[in-house]
Amino acid sequence: MTRKYFGTDGIRGKIGQYPMTPDFVLKLGWAAGKVLAGDGHPLVLIGKDPRISGYMLESALQAGLAAAGINIRLLGPMPTPAVAYLTRAFRAAAGIVISASHNPYDDNGVKFFGPNGTKLSDELELAIEEYVERDLVTVPSADLGKSVRIEDAAGRYIEFCKRAFPSDRSLAGLRVVVDCANGATYHIAPNVFSELGAEVIAIGNTPNGFNINEECGATSVGALQAAVLKYRADLGIALDGDGDRLIMVDHVGESVDGDEVLAIIAQSRAQEAVLRAGVVGTQMSNLGLEKAMQRLDLPFYRAKVGDRYVMELMKKHDCILGGEGSGHVIVRDHMPTGDGIIAALQVLKAVLNSGRSLNELKHVMIKYPQKLINVPIKQRIDFNQSPKIQEAVRWAEQGLGERGRVLLRASGTEPLIRVMVEGEDAAETADFAQVIAEAVKAAA
Repeated sequence: MTRKYFGTDGIRGKIGQYPMTPDFVLKLGWAAGKVLAGDGHPLVLIGKDPRISGYMLESALQAGLAAAGINIRLLGPMPTPAVAYLTRAFRAAAGIVISASHNPYDDNGVKFFGPNGTKLSDELELAIEEYVERDLVTVPSADLGKSVRIEDAAGRYIEFCKRAFPSDRSLAGLRVVVDCANGATYHIAPNVFSELGAEVIAIGNTPNGFNINEECGATSVGALQAAVLKYRADLGIALDGDGDRLIMVDHVGESVDGDEVLAIIAQSRAQEAVLRAGVVGTQMSNLGLEKAMQRLDLPFYRAKVGDRYVMELMKKHDCILGGEGSGHVIVRDHMPTGDGIIAALQVLKAVLNSGRSLNELKHVMIKYPQKLINVPIKQRIDFNQSPKIQEAVRWAEQGLGERGRVLLRASGTEPLIRVMVEGEDAAETADFAQVIAEAVKAAA
């Protein structure tokens, strides 16, 4: 069955426009409560990023959950992976995150974690959608849920993150710039790295409800690159609005994306038996990552785009490492979902163990030129059934031969068709991508 509301990362949209309205989110909270609670586990956690609409949606979710008889623990501003961790720590039935991740402040969304800290299955999301269509029936007054705020949630998560770094090692002597994207990690990420000994310069750590992801963070690393050079830092760490993405910057100001982060961690841990099952990327992962895994004699698998699908393939092949070029990196023996702080700590461990700079380590993979064009669409289109689009794709594939590849996919979070072309020659790759993008625009 096709999901009506859920995309690849929960339910997301423009605030005030259906489904990101208070009445829908209230009903969603009730529906989730009916589906997720289960016997003997009437507890759900709610965390959010700092965008202004989070207050409104949090209140709506509380009302809906309470109407279903669910007790609620409020975490306040909290990264997405922190909610996943705390859901397990509190033995809760579910965790809910109010966030639109890397999107601008006037978007927001709701995503769910099950009791094991992983994204919900398609089947559970479909069950919630089915309840959303029902009439809301409030439980008897004696059975209504209650809300309690957890005051030490940030401290709990900081300590959890620190345990992902060797207890006998220190970051002393490293100068690190941390860009929190004016998002959910503003009060957590700088403390993690400083408490492990690093000299930390924090930027993007003054959220006001409106400046989340605004020319900062993992989707816009220019400010971090400038800060790394200005302060002569050893490296920079950029997180996104909800803390589940990581992009890094080396000491010369060059960015290090999610594919390169995966390659660095894989090289550092390649000798561990637990990594021999392989590494999971996506359809969008750079060919250079696949080649690097071949050189490390590690199997490489491609999942559909979306960290939930990466995780599914990781489970299937018993892999502990997987992720996306956008910066979602899952280090499964520490956290069962993407976590920017945990991933950064693994890279820092590789830097210390190797005695090499981030700039040197990232050359474990040689990136193929890749051109990505996001084409806005007003309505869903089936590009597989469009003769003009398919003609453009065939023309590009014939031109590339075995030297590259073409991928078209609909975004799961935005009204976009993503056109990606990869090849050995940057100019040729860009030309092919532009021709296909123009065909998509004409069809849209």
